[in-house]
Amino acid sequence: MKRHYGWLITILIVLAICTWIALPISNGTSFDFNNDEEADWKIHQPLGLDLVGGLRILLQAQVPAGSYSPDELKETANNISRRVNSLGLSEATVQLQGESRILIELPGVTDPQEAVATIQQTALLEFVDFSGLGVQVAQLEGQTILTTKQLELQQARSEFEGVEANAAPVGIVNPLTGLPFETVVTGAALAAAAEQYDTQTGQWNIVFELNETGSDIFGPFTAEHVGEPMAIVLDGEVLSAPVIQSQLTDGGRITGDFDQISAQRLALQLRSGALPLPLGEESTEIVGATLGQESVRLSIQAGIIGVMIVLSFMLIYYRSMGIAADLALLVFIVLNLALFKLIPITLTLPAIAGFLISIGTAVDGNILIFERIKEEVRMGKPLNQAFEMGFDRAWASIRDSNTSTIIICAILFFFGQTPGASIVSAFAVTLALGLVLNLFTAIIVTRTFLSFIMGSAYHYIEKNAWTLGV
Repeated sequence: MKRHYGWLITILIVLAICTWIALPISNGTSFDFNNDEEADWKIHQPLGLDLVGGLRILLQAQVPAGSYSPDELKETANNISRRVNSLGLSEATVQLQGESRILIELPGVTDPQEAVATIQQTALLEFVDFSGLGVQVAQLEGQTILTTKQLELQQARSEFEGVEANAAPVGIVNPLTGLPFETVVTGAALAAAAEQYDTQTGQWNIVFELNETGSDIFGPFTAEHVGEPMAIVLDGEVLSAPVIQSQLTDGGRITGDFDQISAQRLALQLRSGALPLPLGEESTEIVGATLGQESVRLSIQAGIIGVMIVLSFMLIYYRSMGIAADLALLVFIVLNLALFKLIPITLTLPAIAGFLISIGTAVDGNILIFERIKEEVRMGKPLNQAFEMGFDRAWASIRDSNTSTIIICAILFFFGQTPGASIVSAFAVTLALGLVLNLFTAIIVTRTFLSFIMGSAYHYIEKNAWTLGV
């Protein structure tokens, strides 16, 4: 019994915390650190485009139609998808439109210009050879230079815009050779990137790690050019040109005139990968929610009515055991709502549908347990023995059924990573989360509540089998 008291206290503490989080007065979780100031902690429950509206952007590839492959356009869409998901827009949809366009829908966007700038920018990071420039390095910082990689992109754009191929390229060339500066490696050589605040200098930097290909090129180059400057160039602009102090094989630091927002944006763009194709904004429009307030209200009412019917059925059919099941189901719902805010999970209609289906699976687990207990009672087993055997023997069925459905959810989530199919991922995530929580509520929470119910009225329930629905 002491074990059940321990579980009861744990359940009540978790329930109190999750209830506070799930309440509308609690607006969710985010962290806002301003140097040494105290963090601002809030909770945000993101809603999908079908519930709150948002921004719809149509981007056009800025290179001739025959100069790139469908795989390059698809990779561009994948990189955009990673960017918008990193922005916290986990239910953004990114889909291909024809052979040269990408359509993006962003739910609940409050700053369209910021979103478009982050998405559209190619974020071509280059490490450029500045060997031999001496004092001229300082004059080039902040300037737009012409590199071998930039020249390649400019020629592609010129062909797309109908400009003569021999038009003067944009950017300062190497004053020593009169040729474009040599690109050593691009951002494709990075394995990871993150913004970091340097407390000693009071500046924001980007710390990066190299992948295997980047190390193979970057390591030998830095070893041969110790003591020489190497420029860090973003979309043609020289951010800084530090002197190589030693061989770099694993990674390094990108310095420049960054504030927190620009450092976070650049780190995000580098993590998601440079866009293989330059994109131009063809159209942008603010869209309203596809579902009216009345439709949302009726959907919520339908969900509440459905839950009330389930609670009533369990209480009428299983009686004393139904009380434990109803309490456990309420705990299950509160835990789900709290996790939706903490993760956070963007609520769309498919996500809500997955949650409601998971409520049905939670009831299924209780039914398996209760029917097993009733069978043991009919066979003449003592109530306490029937109780233990019911939970022990139903566990395998609950575990296997939930596991098989979780595997299906994993498959749905995997295929939902394809641009334009994230709506499937929302359904899979909420359903899988409910299935995992069901393993806890059906076995631990229901068992704890039922133990106290039977402990307080054991002899009465044993003599009156109808209280178990037998």
